[in-house]
Formats: sequence, structure tokens, C-alpha cells
Amino acid sequence: MSVFHALENSLLDCDDVQMRYVFVLLVLCACKLHAQALHLEDRFITVAIMQDPPTLNSIMATDLVSFFVLGHINQGLLRYDRRGRLVPGVAESWDVQPKRIVFRLRQDARWSDGSRVTAHDFVFAWRKVNDPKEAAPFSAIMYPIKNAEKVQNGELSVLKLGVSAVDDITLVVELEYPCGYCLSLMPHVTFFPVKEVFYSKVGQEYGASPNGLLANGAFQLSEWKRGASLVLSSNQHYWNRDAVWLRKIVVGYITEDNRTRLNLFVDNKIALVKLGAETVNDASARGLRLRMFATGGLAYLRFNVSEDSIFQAKVMRQAVQAVFDPEAFVNKVVAIPGYKPAYSFFPSWLRGVNGRFSEEYPVPTRSVDVALGRSLVEGYRTELRVERLPAITILTVASPTGSKVAEYLQGLLKQTLGIDVRVDQQSFRQYLEKSRKTQFDIAVSSWYPDFDDIMTYADLQASWNANNRGKYYSEQYDSILDVLQNTTFQKKRMDAAARLQEILIEDVPVLPTAETGSAYIQHHKLKGVVRRVFGQDPDFTYARIIK
Repeated sequence: MSVFHALENSLLDCDDVQMRYVFVLLVLCACKLHAQALHLEDRFITVAIMQDPPTLNSIMATDLVSFFVLGHINQGLLRYDRRGRLVPGVAESWDVQPKRIVFRLRQDARWSDGSRVTAHDFVFAWRKVNDPKEAAPFSAIMYPIKNAEKVQNGELSVLKLGVSAVDDITLVVELEYPCGYCLSLMPHVTFFPVKEVFYSKVGQEYGASPNGLLANGAFQLSEWKRGASLVLSSNQHYWNRDAVWLRKIVVGYITEDNRTRLNLFVDNKIALVKLGAETVNDASARGLRLRMFATGGLAYLRFNVSEDSIFQAKVMRQAVQAVFDPEAFVNKVVAIPGYKPAYSFFPSWLRGVNGRFSEEYPVPTRSVDVALGRSLVEGYRTELRVERLPAITILTVASPTGSKVAEYLQGLLKQTLGIDVRVDQQSFRQYLEKSRKTQFDIAVSSWYPDFDDIMTYADLQASWNANNRGKYYSEQYDSILDVLQNTTFQKKRMDAAARLQEILIEDVPVLPTAETGSAYIQHHKLKGVVRRVFGQDPDFTYARIIK
């Protein structure tokens, strides 16, 4: 029950004037309580997020903000511990065979209404993800499951998906092929369970309000004021609740403005803040302790390679590649500690055969060549027999960083290639919508890994992946990706990944710009916050407040 609902119920016997007066006072007191960064006695912290979660339906969620919330309120078969290791979640044990995994669920796993989390809840959720009528954005992540691709293509009934509940606590997953990374998929949001009876009852409200969600994780959504705030309260039915110290996470502010978030931290209203390029120096000047974290993500430009864009022509994509300098971009445009130039679509932290993939399969050196870029554009213009190429649209999120990046690209492409650029800045929600509909020529994009394997990046450019929003298609790429996906022999897999890397550099459906990192500041009394590449970030499940 929310604070406000509880207050309303307690004042029903007051006369109208007195009730309103007392209610206002109590609400103001509640707001004042939540307007502080942390509170030891009541065990809560207040934080800020950049955007409202577009959806908290785990079947449909795709963005980091939604993942952050969902990772605190729901849990899959496996989870990540505070050291980033895969450990039991809803499943207490599992048996892995070449093409079959049997999970045994713990008896004490409960939903926030007190009912048991069962194997049937996973079967229902996974069938929903694979049902072509749902158009789940992350459905392709389930391709290792037997018949998943055929089900999604409408060739087989969803009942033929290779997942079944033997009983309430036994879940059997049949695999399409031996899969060396399948256990790493299990903590991902898309693999979370959903209770069928509840889902059917709330209908379209599922994932859209506190009343439209059941939690099986450490917290539950107790309040959600769209665009303003939300509150995560302790889930008393969580199987591991004794290990969770915090009773409440108050998302008291939703703002994209980096300076506003820094000021909120300085005013002791939020306990942690990620810094932008324009606030790093401010934070340092105030004597605040900066923490660095390599987030594991990749920033890149996504080209529209369909017939609707001039970037259908490979030479035009190669022209942009020729004039773009990742090092200058990171140092002069992004200017955030922790970022570093990217020359491959596969970030440098990814595992290879014995060490890092980037060291075992390094990308060829490349330098800026404006003359080459102009020559490629001129050749394309001559081929089309036009005096001037049409202006292009760059799609970006309306934020200080998004604006800076778009303006830089606008100037760069005009000065080096003579291409006119219109910048289309959108809210996060609208950006996602336009991106899904490929309403752009270039989209300023980023991707954060979903699991600990190179496939988390490699399959993004597969023709069958819904997240391939630039509509890139390469029969050769898809064929080699099958090798990467369908074998457990690491050397063979990494050789295939190296070939994919070569294709992406040659075809340029995407242009890597930077490997992401973050600088942030954290309240000195807040301890145990986990920063991780996979799963929700930051993770407050293990957080505590000291005196």
C-alpha cells in the first residue's frame, strides 16, 4: 500500500476541512522524509533515474531503465551475486546435458501475493515471448530453445516450444543445439517468470502500474507516478529476504538533466548519481570523490540500410567510417572518464579462447581519411546523376549528451562530406518507437550486454533479430553466426566471431564510436552497492546504510 493511500484511509472519519488540513500536513511530512538521500532508521535510499520506464512487462522490456527496475522486483532461474557470479535464483539446482537442461525450483520461491512461483510460470512467460502475435523485441534471444525460431516464424504452434513443466518444481528445457552460453541467459529479464492467472486478470495493465505487477524478487513496485517518481518496497515473500537490508528504494526524481541530478546529490536528496561530461568537472571542483566504472556497453551509429535511405549504398556507410575518428570523439565530444575509443563492434572486455577476444583477434589499424570519404560520396552522387544528395536525418535521444553527439555529427558530415543533416531529438520513449520503425538515416545508439558471451553483440546484426533496426541483411553473416551459435568448441566459435568482425568492418551496417564507462558519486554512508555489466545496474539488493 502506498503512503498516500494509507494516509487517505486513516482520515476517513475527519470532517472535510480538518481532513484536508491534516492530510496535506501528513503528505508534506512524507515527501520531506523521502526528500533525503538516505534514512538509517527507516532503511531507505532515494535515487534518480534518467527516464520513466517505458514498460515493466518483462516480456516486452528492452531498455536499461526498465531492466534496472525489473531486476530489483523480479528474478529468473539464475541470478548474479555481488561478485558477478552466476548463482541459484528461483532454481536451486540444475542438470545440464548436451541438448537438455533440467531445472529444479526451490520450494520457498513466492510471488508478492504469497502464491508459489512454479515451473508453469516460466512456461507461460517463455511461450508469450515466442508467440509471434506478441512481437516481443527480445524473442530472438530464445533461439537456442528447441523450435523457438519456427514458433516465432509461425511455422509451429507455441505449444511446440521446447519448454515444459513436469510438475510445480521441475522445468525441462530442450535445446535446438548444444549451447555453451545458455545458463548465462537465465538471469536476463526476458527469461523471468509471469503468473498466467494474474496476467490474464489485469490484461493491458500488466507492467503498467503497481496493481499490474506481481514481484518475485527482493522488492515490489508500490508506487508509480508516471514521469515523476516510483517506489520499490521490500517484498516480504521473497525467498532470500533476510539477505536484503534495505526496506525501500525511492526513485524520487526522473530527469535527463545531468546538472539537475548533480545538484540533487549535493543537496543530499539522492544517494548516488551518474555524471555527464558537463558535470564531471563540477563534481571534482566541489571536492566530491569520483568513482569509475567500465559499464561494458558499446556506443555506435546505426545506419538505415533499407531502400528509404542513401545508406543503402555501402560506399556511403564507408564514407562516414572514413571521416569518423573514435579517439577524437571520446576525448573531445563525450569527455566522460571511463569511455574509450571503439574500433570493433565487439568490446574489448569480451572473452576469447584463452584471454580477451580483442587481443586474440585484433582489428586492423584505421586512420581518418577525409579524401577517401569525399571520393566515395562523389562517386555515389555521380552514379545517381544528381547534383546534390538529399539531407539525412540523425535520430537521437533528447538529452545534453545526445544533443552534443548529434551536433558534432551534423558538423562533421557537413564539413567533410558535404552532407546536410537534420537532427531529430526525441524523448526516450519516442526514440525507441522511431528506432523500431527505422525512421532514421543514422541513429545514435548504444548496446549493453545481456549475458557473458560474444553472442550478446554478434546476433544484433542477424537478419532475424528484431533489434537489427537498421534492417541489415547478409546471408554470409547469418551463416557464420550459425557456427558461433551452434557449437560449444570455443576456438571454432571465436574464429567465426573474428570473421563476423571483418564483415562488419567491411559492410559498416554499424559504426562503433566508444566503449562506455561512467563516472559517478555515491553517498559516503551508502555501502554494498553493486555495479555490474550484466543484470540491473546499479544493484541495490546488497546495499546498506552505515552510521
